[in-house]
Amino acid sequence: MSSTMLEVGPRLAIALVVLTLVAGLVAGFGQLVPRRQIPIAAARATLQLGAVSLLIAAIVSSLWFTALFVVAMVTTAAWTSGQRITRASRLTSAAWAALPIAGSSLPIVLGLIVGGLVPLEGIAIVPIAGILIGGAMTATSLAGRRVLDELETRHGEVEAALSLGFADRDAALEICRPSAGQALVPALDQTRTVGLVTLPGAFVGVLLGGGSAVEAGATQLLVLVGLLAVDSVAIVVVTELAARARLTRRP
Repeated sequence: MSSTMLEVGPRLAIALVVLTLVAGLVAGFGQLVPRRQIPIAAARATLQLGAVSLLIAAIVSSLWFTALFVVAMVTTAAWTSGQRITRASRLTSAAWAALPIAGSSLPIVLGLIVGGLVPLEGIAIVPIAGILIGGAMTATSLAGRRVLDELETRHGEVEAALSLGFADRDAALEICRPSAGQALVPALDQTRTVGLVTLPGAFVGVLLGGGSAVEAGATQLLVLVGLLAVDSVAIVVVTELAARARLTRRP
C-alpha cells in the first residue's frame, strides 16, 4: 500500500468515533447545535459515502447515470438549503432553493465541458459538479439565512423605506443586501490563502492520481475561481428571491 493513501481499518474507525464524540460534546457544551446533530451527520456521511463508493464505478461508466447522479446532487442540495434557510421541511422552500443552486453551478459545469477543460466523462464530471454544487449549496444556505434574519429583525427599517416610497423589493434589498455579501467570505478566504494555509482536495487529488504539481495547481485554481463565480451567482439569486418574498419563512 502506498504511504500516501489512508489506511482503512480499525484505527480509522476509532479515529472517526473519537472525532465525532469530541465534536458532539464540544458543540453540545457550547450550545452551538443540539448534541445529536453531529453524530447523526457523521452517521449519514458514513452511510452515504459507503453507498457512493459501491456505486461510483457504475455511475461514472455511463453519461446517463452521471447526469442522473448530478440531478440527485442538486435535489439533495436544494432540500438541505431549503431546510436551513426557512427552518422547515417544505417542498416549496426546496424548489426555490434549487434555483440559485442549479442556476449557478450547472451552467458553469456545462461551460467547462463545452470549453474542453473538463472531459465528457463521468469520472471527470462527477467530482467537478460535486464541488461546485456543494459550494452553491453552502453559499445559498448562508446568504438565505442572513437575508431572512435581517428582514425579520430589521422589519421596522423595511417599513420605513416603504414609507419613503421604495418598492417592496427595493426596500428589502436596501436592508438585506449588505449582509448577504458575507456569505462570500469563506470562498474568498479560501482563494486568498490557498497554498499558504490550505491545500484543498482538488490539488491533493490530482497529485495522488499521478498528476504533476503544475497540473494540480491549475486544476485547483480552476475550481477555486469557479467556486467564486458559483457562489456569487447563488448569493445574488437567493437575495433576489428573498427580497421578492419568494423564499420566505412564512407558511
